[in-house]
Order: sequence, then C-alpha cells, then structure tokens
Amino acid sequence: MKILVADDDPEIRTVLTVALERAGFGVVSAADGQAALREARRAGPALVVLDVGLPELDGLEVCRRLRAASAVPILFLTARDDEIDRVLGLELGADDYMTKPFSPRELTARIKAILRRAGPGGPPPQPLRRGVLTLDPEQHACTVAEAPVALTAMEMALLARLMRHPDRIGTRPELSDALYGNAEVSDRTLDSHLRNLRRKLAEAGCPDAIETLHGIGLRMGACRGA
Repeated sequence: MKILVADDDPEIRTVLTVALERAGFGVVSAADGQAALREARRAGPALVVLDVGLPELDGLEVCRRLRAASAVPILFLTARDDEIDRVLGLELGADDYMTKPFSPRELTARIKAILRRAGPGGPPPQPLRRGVLTLDPEQHACTVAEAPVALTAMEMALLARLMRHPDRIGTRPELSDALYGNAEVSDRTLDSHLRNLRRKLAEAGCPDAIETLHGIGLRMGACRGA
C-alpha cells in the first residue's frame, strides 16, 4: 500500500517516510498542495497524510478537492490545534486528526486502524439494515430510504459498529477501541465523527439514527425516518 505524505517540512517528510517504510508501506511525498493533488491522481494512494498549513493550496482545500473525487482516507497532521480547524477538517471528510509534535509509532498505528476499517479483510460483510437505513460495508455504501449518503471510512466503520449490535449500548471508550484499536484518540475526535455522522443521516431523512443515553453511551435508534 502507498501512503501519500503532504507536508512542507522536509524533516517531517523524512521522519514519516522512514516510519511508514519500516511498517511495510510505500511512500510518495509532496511539499505543497498542488503537488499533493498531482501525486494523489498519479499514485492512487491508500491513504493521505495531509498538513493543514501547506503552501500553494492549504490542506483544507486539498481535502475538499480530494473528497470531491475520491473516498481515499485522509489523516490531518498539523501544528494547528485549534478546535475550529479540527472540526472543519473532519467535517470536510478527514478520517483523523493529529497535531505536531507527534509520535511516529502512534501515527502508524492510527493509519493501520483507518486502513483496516477502509479496506477488505475476511469474508465480505453482509448489508446491515435498520428501519429506512441500509449500510453495505463491502460496497462502502449507505442509503436512507434508498437515497445514497456519502460517508467517510471512519463514519462508515462507526455506523457499522453500532448497527451490528443495534440494541446494545456502546460506551465511548468501547467505540474508540473498536475504531482505533490501542491508538490513543481524544474524545473530541470521536465526538466530531459522531456529530458529522448524525448530521449526514438527519439531512438524508433519518434524524433518529443514533440515540445518546447520557452518562451511559450510545445505541442505534429506530431509524423510522423523517
């Protein structure tokens, strides 16, 4: 699998290249936003590690353009730890968000977790249904009353985790572990994925898809539709 690393700092590109190649990945790199888009089209990477503060085109715009044409998983890696940037990046379709300084080991673990959720493995999963909501992980397809809903890889994985056990209450730590394994992830990242997922399903006509039991956890709603 190839990973595209887009960062204007050559030292960070080198550190990431060494860490990812040791983990068995191929690496292509880009030093600005325009080059990142070119390399994404040329190399067809399995995942993109994207800095927000890129020259030419910033990372948010690169993410927006990639999402318009592709479902490739995106992990933001940036020195900016502003909550607005974090939420905006995830709303644009990023799958995860890490800030500098970072641990190459943790970043590699998160990449592996994202790719496990985004890629095939084992027998093909069967479509999951709950009321008007249908999820087909094998085809990376989600529909509400047969109308398609575009989800990121992590939103798809989160919804699949809930739909496989629709009447079970899942705690936030359990959901985080199911998505990221042993990688350390902030509650804000999980909450951003949940907020985006709920918004997309509500806009598609399924506002009752996910129930919050305050102080306990989350479970699937009835999905009766609007």
